[in-house]
Amino acid sequence: MRLAAIDIGSNAVRLLINDVTTYKDGSLDYTKVNLVRVPLRLGFDVFETGFISETKTNELIETMKAFKHLMNVYGVQGLKVCATSAMRDAINSIEIIHKVEDQTGIKIEVITGSQEAMILYETHLAETLDKKFTYLYIDVGGGSTELTLYGKSMDVIKKSFNIGTIRLLKGQVDEDNWDEMKNFIKASIKPGLNVAIGTGGNISKIFSMSKRKQDKPIPLDLLREYFKEISALTIQERIHKYGFRLDRADVIVPALQIYISVMRWAGITDIYVPQIGLADGLIRLLYKEKSFTSMMGIGKK
Repeated sequence: MRLAAIDIGSNAVRLLINDVTTYKDGSLDYTKVNLVRVPLRLGFDVFETGFISETKTNELIETMKAFKHLMNVYGVQGLKVCATSAMRDAINSIEIIHKVEDQTGIKIEVITGSQEAMILYETHLAETLDKKFTYLYIDVGGGSTELTLYGKSMDVIKKSFNIGTIRLLKGQVDEDNWDEMKNFIKASIKPGLNVAIGTGGNISKIFSMSKRKQDKPIPLDLLREYFKEISALTIQERIHKYGFRLDRADVIVPALQIYISVMRWAGITDIYVPQIGLADGLIRLLYKEKSFTSMMGIGKK
């Protein structure tokens, strides 16, 4: 079965197309067919003015049209589309959602921060890891950071915070926001065998720069070194030295600030970067929904 997911974030919009293969023993394989990222940067409008501009709205519509053509070429059999922090906060989000659906046929669901954390958890990454540890998922986006705590003999704890890379660049994060996150971490995480799992484009870029193997974590000290090194450079110097795109060069420093702060407050010294994101969770959720519909015979005559 070929499924697709669109993640409309505050910094970029992503289309992920996966083949889902089922086996007799009930196991599943999710194979990436294509991933397309368009840096629309909706958060730059929203976190400054409260609105998504007409220009950005038209760019979003054109992006959805392009994605629809691509999905038709690939023969996609199911689609799930979610928008996160920027669309949550935009005063004119309902109007934009209607415009997108009218002009492309694509229906956008705006999800809460808690739903976003739950969908990320749908990747079930922690189920494949050593059960003696407690794992803290850290997903840093342009508008928010989602934290999910998972461990043996404990309920999954999820929390979303309005601390994101674009919000930081726009000066929209105050001490109260940081204190809320810090207090949640201190209250939820006990000292001991804790490991972080990082998702998001910025931590994936840092992982790539570190040249580590997929099963090896990045130490907190190395994140601090990258933060010190990259933050000392101008945007143009970052682009020249590291080959960053413009839409990565400005947000990577605030992203590192968030990851470092969360790990320090949690007393965690290593972070694994499995190269997964919200779109991966959306496809897993979509497969569950389609499997349930098929099992129940819904839609059959």
